[in-house]
Amino acid sequence: MPINRRDIPELHYITPIGNVASILEHGILSHNRIRELGLAADSVAMDEIQARRAEVEVPGGRRLHDYANVYFDARNAMMYHIRRKQRRADVCVLRIYPEILDLQQTIVTDRNASAHLCRFEPPAIGLELLDADLVYAHYWNHPDEFERARRRAIRCAEVLVPESIAPEYIRGAWVPTVQQEGHLRTNCPDLDIQLNNDLFF
Repeated sequence: MPINRRDIPELHYITPIGNVASILEHGILSHNRIRELGLAADSVAMDEIQARRAEVEVPGGRRLHDYANVYFDARNAMMYHIRRKQRRADVCVLRIYPEILDLQQTIVTDRNASAHLCRFEPPAIGLELLDADLVYAHYWNHPDEFERARRRAIRCAEVLVPESIAPEYIRGAWVPTVQQEGHLRTNCPDLDIQLNNDLFF
């Protein structure tokens, strides 16, 4: 079943807790915009994935690194990789209002944006391409390795916004433990911070 726009509660951005204060000031910035502004930002991204994303040209002429990107649901392969790298305690998930889907030139991908055969479409078309049961699946395991890879990529479907997502679209943050809640609240006292251990595996 396609994803209904009205049924999207929020979108997610995975980031180190140390970046949140800057994000609340500048917004969620594209990879290239961070570099242009000379901002210091920690990253949870894998180098090999970033190298691949740097080569992706989105239909219309922009590079993938010219977009700020968020997930439909952060309980995905990226978060699983973070957990395996024992960085779970360092990250939070920023909760993004789905109204960014209404911004000009926003794009929905039908899987991880750097994946083979990924489609890039405006939201009205992109949401129709997505299978809600797969995008929001609790797990992507499957006995067939190719089907498992396909489901893993779909679980990482993205929303791409040119250049940046303004701070006013950030509605709050999820953290895995009370320790992370306290740490984040110290630096961002006005942010709505809530616990959601399951999101972080």
